[in-house]
Amino acid sequence: MRQGIVQKEDDTMAYGIFLDDLQLPVTPGKITMRHKNKNQTVDLINGEEINLLRAEGLREISFDFLIPGAPYPFAKYPDGVLSAGEIRRKLESLKTAPFIFTVDRVPPGGGEHEYESIKVSLEDVAITEDADEGFDMLASVRLKQYTDYRAKAAEIRDGATVKPRPAESAPVVNTYTVVSGDCLWNIAKRFLGDGNRYTEIYEFNRDKIANPSLIYPGQVLTMP
Repeated sequence: MRQGIVQKEDDTMAYGIFLDDLQLPVTPGKITMRHKNKNQTVDLINGEEINLLRAEGLREISFDFLIPGAPYPFAKYPDGVLSAGEIRRKLESLKTAPFIFTVDRVPPGGGEHEYESIKVSLEDVAITEDADEGFDMLASVRLKQYTDYRAKAAEIRDGATVKPRPAESAPVVNTYTVVSGDCLWNIAKRFLGDGNRYTEIYEFNRDKIANPSLIYPGQVLTMP
């Protein structure tokens, strides 16, 4: 197996890494997540230097992972063994649209999972084949946080006036109040038709939910 990609079977934290609905068969040895600031340094006329603090930029995520050329016993195949070709085609398909990157952390000895999900775009993927590694391949992936945006074109004519929108046509905001026994997956399954869309509810309610696996009765969630 390639150096730096290790699957441990002890009491350390266990991880599951997902690119959309693809669980990586072998967990990366490490993941780098960069939180870039967009601060600007300015020289004042008196020679002093100051730093102008700005909002955080888009996060960048990078890691390497093994694409096994054989069904190793330590690899994860929740939906059946995937060939190296199938994994490569899945990576190619992710280049065309944003998707959810998820880290599923399992504490030592088991316990409640801790999820971290972020909408990303696939910026770069490089796949290396090495004769010394047989049929195994190494994929190097670089992701970038994706922010939804909408642009509308407006035509302004000379002398035109803008009429306020009637109150009755204001957009409707759908909400849901959490009850005992709820979890985001079940709420997404019930209202969005797919439990895996729980990450969308989480993204809409980051101001209320610190951990997507922990919600409480009485919380009022904004639904996508």
